Amino acid sequence: MPIEDGPKTYRELAELLRGRIEGGEYPPGSTLPPITELMDTYKLARQTVRAALNQLASEGIVRSAPRKGTVVQARTERRRITRSQVVTRSTAGMYVFPAASYPDEAWQTHGTPRRSYEPAPDRVAEMFSVEPSSEVLRRRRIMSPEEEPPFQIVDTWLSPQAVEDAPRIGEKSTGPGGYLDRLEEAGHGPLSWIETVRTRMPSEEEAQLLEIAASMPVMEMTLVGRSGRTGDALEVTIRVIPGDRVELVSELVRDASAAWPRKEGVR
Repeated sequence: MPIEDGPKTYRELAELLRGRIEGGEYPPGSTLPPITELMDTYKLARQTVRAALNQLASEGIVRSAPRKGTVVQARTERRRITRSQVVTRSTAGMYVFPAASYPDEAWQTHGTPRRSYEPAPDRVAEMFSVEPSSEVLRRRRIMSPEEEPPFQIVDTWLSPQAVEDAPRIGEKSTGPGGYLDRLEEAGHGPLSWIETVRTRMPSEEEAQLLEIAASMPVMEMTLVGRSGRTGDALEVTIRVIPGDRVELVSELVRDASAAWPRKEGVR
């Protein structure tokens, strides 16, 4: 492309690079030319090139990797999470909550699941009625469908009371039914749950673990499990998912007042 016909703005450069990526010139895992090379090739200012790369990063197309440069991301399937209020049990006896997966889909764990005592985030500390930054047991898993990059970080925080009443939840193997069954067996059944969903920007650590750009928003799903005996929060599970990989779906149901055909006398 003659330079005089080349991109003049960051949007035009982003469009050009996006086309080359989608056309296969830069496959997933490859790196784009360095910023200085792009500046020299297209006679653009550094800030213009950076803005173009930031635009691609915000779309989940590339990410900045230490010692590598700008890496092209693998395109993953956007998954739907159907928001229901039903908790079931699997054939293996585990509780099942609404999730971004499909029947019979195989998932993998990236790295080794970890159990450690970590400073509790402010929200978790408040739910557990402990001092901010108190060390609380955390179980962490990084998961994805097989042969895909990391899809979600799953952190389960367990209150000091929960660990005291059901010590096995701190072990590597929590036994049939998992840590939730151990809590219910310890006298806290039946557990009840409330889930909240919000979007936010990732922390530096989260961006690295999920292999995304720091400019990519994430969806945070927080599930709080409370004791059936005391009503206290015993476990807080926080899922962090890149914003370009999931969408929430809810089926709307008509109330009797919204029935069709419209009833006589209903305004």
